Amino acid sequence: MATTGSDRPETEFPRAIGAPATRALAAAGYTRLDQLAGVPAAELAALHGVGPTALRVLGEVLAERGQALG
Repeated sequence: MATTGSDRPETEFPRAIGAPATRALAAAGYTRLDQLAGVPAAELAALHGVGPTALRVLGEVLAERGQALG
């Protein structure tokens, strides 16, 4: 998995979700925002490193694109 020179994998997720959430999502196979559309928030929250702030930010970014978490 490629990294950006830190411990964050290369993804298109906003930096505001934090490195632990980015790593957790990448480890679960998510690297693009569109992959999260329709995924239940509870499923993402179960990933170690994905907390309320990451879920809020991801939800806001998806909403800007006309998409939503499940």
